[in-house]
Amino acid sequence: MSTGYFTHPDCLAHDMGPGHPECPQRLLAIADHLRAQGLDALMSQHEAPLAKVSDLSLAHESNYVATLDDFLHQLESTGDTRALDPDTMASPGTRSAAWRAAGAAVAATDAVIDGQLDNAFCAVRPPGHHATRRQTMGFCLFNNVAVAARHALDVRGLKRVAIVDFDVHHGNGTQDILANDDRVLMVSFYQHPFYPYSGEDCHAANMVNVPVPARSNGKVIREIVETYWMHRLEFFKPEMIFISAGFDAHREDDLGGLGLVEADYAWITRKIMDVAKRFAKGRIVSCLEGGYNLDALGRSVAAHLRVLIDE
Repeated sequence: MSTGYFTHPDCLAHDMGPGHPECPQRLLAIADHLRAQGLDALMSQHEAPLAKVSDLSLAHESNYVATLDDFLHQLESTGDTRALDPDTMASPGTRSAAWRAAGAAVAATDAVIDGQLDNAFCAVRPPGHHATRRQTMGFCLFNNVAVAARHALDVRGLKRVAIVDFDVHHGNGTQDILANDDRVLMVSFYQHPFYPYSGEDCHAANMVNVPVPARSNGKVIREIVETYWMHRLEFFKPEMIFISAGFDAHREDDLGGLGLVEADYAWITRKIMDVAKRFAKGRIVSCLEGGYNLDALGRSVAAHLRVLIDE
């Protein structure tokens, strides 16, 4: 068995316009860095399939899925680029990219549960953790991790799954979809006050939201993981762990204001791996969220994957 790497060329076709930070070059930067480090040869490569309507409807309202899909179909036909919300643009290539991003998360979940892979990383875009049950937001259309988590529970029959979100922004969409679902434990840290200005007002027992001020460094974050995350994860005993893997908390990423470096991402991943090995048969699916400094993104994903590969 091995670590799976799920991606698809269609994810490069989603284009939100010149100068937009959530750009196709993000995936190219990751792929280039993994090749340069020889990590691509240590993983099994998988093409992300298209999600099914039934997959997306596990996390999103059916009317939202249908309405958004109709809109994206129109853009495929007309060649137009249109705004979905103040931060998120859709282009003719967006529909296939979004459906494959969610499809990758579901396919990776199946492969890991079936024992074909130890764990998996989905190098996909658009990202997902800001997408709510009925709204696009913050570069996100479908909530890839929430779709996968619900698939593991509702389709594959797992009883408990955890979601770890280490993006610089709070995963408000994941919270919207999964708050008060006692089959799910979500743990996160995020810069506060900062977009999307949520998290600290949530009182759902299954949400462990830890806001941190700008300029918090790796030492602060490691203390948060040890103090707030670990005992909750150990008590919960998840049967599988999903990661919203945002790398925009890196100190070189100008879209955020935190101070993590590659060694911090590797350390967090090892802590997650430890919980997964003890309670979840090592089962982890990690999905790319943020990360907009291309060089820092490539290095950080490589650090994350070295641990997943257990090199």
